[in-house]
Amino acid sequence: MQELTPRQIVEALDTHIIGQQDAKRAVAVAIRNRWRRQQLKADIAAEVYPKNIIMAGPTGCGKTEIARRLAKLTAAPFIKVEASKFTEVGYHGRDVESMIRDLLDHAISLVRSEQAKIVNEKAEEAALDRLVQLLLPAPTKPMPQHVEDPDHPSAEGWVATEDSTEARDRLKQRLREQIKSGALDDKEVEMNITSRPQTSVLFANMGLDQMDPSMSDMFQKLIPEQNKRKRLKVSDARRILIEQETDKLLDEDKIIAEAVDRTQHAGIIFLDEIDKIASPEGAGGGKGSPDVSRQGVQRVLLPIVEGSAVNTRHGIVHTDHILFIAAGAFHFAKVSDLMPELQGRFPIRVELSPLTKEDFVRILTEPKGALTVQQAALLGVEGLEVTFDP
Repeated sequence: MQELTPRQIVEALDTHIIGQQDAKRAVAVAIRNRWRRQQLKADIAAEVYPKNIIMAGPTGCGKTEIARRLAKLTAAPFIKVEASKFTEVGYHGRDVESMIRDLLDHAISLVRSEQAKIVNEKAEEAALDRLVQLLLPAPTKPMPQHVEDPDHPSAEGWVATEDSTEARDRLKQRLREQIKSGALDDKEVEMNITSRPQTSVLFANMGLDQMDPSMSDMFQKLIPEQNKRKRLKVSDARRILIEQETDKLLDEDKIIAEAVDRTQHAGIIFLDEIDKIASPEGAGGGKGSPDVSRQGVQRVLLPIVEGSAVNTRHGIVHTDHILFIAAGAFHFAKVSDLMPELQGRFPIRVELSPLTKEDFVRILTEPKGALTVQQAALLGVEGLEVTFDP
């Protein structure tokens, strides 16, 4: 982030999103301010809160895409949540704290993926060694005697001197080369596969995101691991072995600590359809009315946006410095129809303009990976060359 100025962030967003410069500038400055805050001393940094953003504009004008591309650009944990989901069954709607847990899960996945790339070379070598052992005939087993060249044994043969360590080492080397080249991809090996049933599947009807995190963790530990012996192609076995060796090399505690820190200081939550929980002026607020449910959702959202401690299975996550970007079409409600306290937590407000005919033409031609470029690439697979005139 130290290399990305707000101007450069906007330029990067311009390669994917047409127009909406005000919104791009707002999110670029918000992200740069985060980096600035991280350079401050701890005492002053604790006082600097993120300037949450609320974007108002018609459907399809680029609100979600701006937030999504921004998260990808900065490698920040990012989730999109529809605020209307919390009102579907009144006060018993989805637990609002679940979005913080989802954000943490995404951060863990992000950090694990980054760490896996660092240890990938070691994991591949270790997996290769294990695969060679699976393919290698047992020393006590009678070995075929039909090897044409005893100095270069093949995967199917062995040398006449069964106990020769040197010959066995040559065979191992030959197998490694054949595995790397893909020559043995279709050959089958037998290996143990360890798996643990997912608690999210077992308790799907209960809503795992609403279960106490410690309870969820307890259920997961109670379920024993299952071992199955399977015959797999070498290509599939190699992929599974690389995953297993990668897991061995990764420090899970370090990953979780980094993910929690990144969630708290770099996480982005995109609250879509925020207008659906606004109470339009003059709407009825009687008992059982949708307006009561909307107000209820705003009240439970407020502490999380303000800054609170959320209990997760990996520990406490503080939401004080998570960046919230809210968005809505606001056709039937205004930003001012939200609770004043909630409005105050979104100090930056941006109006996105509707797309024009000229915008649509630019969308089809200018962005990296535009629809016309995608279609030309897809049909190019069939040997067809497609061009589009103005």
